[in-house]
Amino acid sequence: MSQPDMNQLMAQAQQMQQQLQEAQAEIAASTVTGEAGNGLVKMELSGSGDVKSVNISPEVVDPEDVETLQDLVLGAFSDANKKLQDLAQEKMGPLSQGMSGMGF
Repeated sequence: MSQPDMNQLMAQAQQMQQQLQEAQAEIAASTVTGEAGNGLVKMELSGSGDVKSVNISPEVVDPEDVETLQDLVLGAFSDANKKLQDLAQEKMGPLSQGMSGMGF
C-alpha cells in the first residue's frame, strides 16, 4: 500500500477549507423566513441567527388572547430556526462528509 502524497493531501485540505469558508459566508449572508398560523406571523432570521423582522397580521392580535399570539411568534421563530439549520446542513453537510473521508 503506497503512502498518500502529502502535498496532494495538503492541497485537498486547503481546498476544503476554502469551500468551508465560502459556505459559511453564504450562510451568514442568507435570510430565512419562518411562519406560523398559515402565515399570520412571519419572522426573518439572518444567517447568524439574529432576528431581522417580525410581521404579525392584525387579524391575529386579540387582547383577550395574548397566549395564542405568543405561541405563534414562538412557532415562527422555531420554523425560521429550523430552516436556518437546514440551510447550514445543505451547505456544510457535503463538506463535513468529505473531511471525514480524509481522516479529519
